[in-house]
Amino acid sequence: MAVFSTSRRKLDPEFGASPASGDVLGSKALMAYALELQNVVKRFGPTTAVDDLTLRIGSGAFVGLLGRNGAGKSTTINMCTGMLKPSAGSIRVLTMDMKSDALAVKRRIGVMAQDEGFLDCLTGAQYLHFTGRVYGLDDNRIAERSAELLETLDLAPAPGALIREYSYGMKKKLALCAALIHGPEMLFLDEPFEGIDPVTGRTIKDILLGLHRKGITVLMSSHILDVVEKLCPQIAIIDRGRLRGFGTMEEIRQIHGSNASLEQLFIELMGGAKRGELSWL
Repeated sequence: MAVFSTSRRKLDPEFGASPASGDVLGSKALMAYALELQNVVKRFGPTTAVDDLTLRIGSGAFVGLLGRNGAGKSTTINMCTGMLKPSAGSIRVLTMDMKSDALAVKRRIGVMAQDEGFLDCLTGAQYLHFTGRVYGLDDNRIAERSAELLETLDLAPAPGALIREYSYGMKKKLALCAALIHGPEMLFLDEPFEGIDPVTGRTIKDILLGLHRKGITVLMSSHILDVVEKLCPQIAIIDRGRLRGFGTMEEIRQIHGSNASLEQLFIELMGGAKRGELSWL
């Protein structure tokens, strides 16, 4: 499997999960893509947030999506999940075209958005019940899964507490519960560890690794580079809406001739960091 970097070689979007990098589906995954973006562009007025982005993620892969603030990570995820329409290009999720089969795609994926739009006049349990019904689950299954999710993620607000009363971290945990309750085939996570305490963070890591072992495809954006380095077998790096690097950590190191950490490699790909000094201090 190759790593793709615009700074060293012509960008090639072909990418399949590899058994050597932790994929449990083996050669079958190499023949199928869970996510395909072809020449995708997203403009907001005069601003181009995603610029001719082409990539393919193999079925069963676990990919960490990295980039600076404003690099286009959330916009990319929002287009892949049907929350935004691309200005140009095509997106296929689980072999289905997002333009013509968006509803069918949404039935089969789980989404944890960075800015979750909760019905904050409900309790957490009521919200999960509503979400489960949207996905066609019966009441008994919703109750069983909700109880297990809330217990596993240690989400136990005061009885009757509304979502509007939840802390930021509690809302993040509830968003993950809602993304998982229907048993998705692919999971899109936008900053899942932001505002999460270390104990719950470890639980979420275990959940995600368990999903990956079962062959569920995961695309996760995060600014916590050490978590991505330890958790994600494959890494995609974008900057200004363009793909800058793609592959396993070892492949990225080989391309750049370095044994550096992901943080250092990321900084180098972004052109280096500015000096952290202030003239008046």
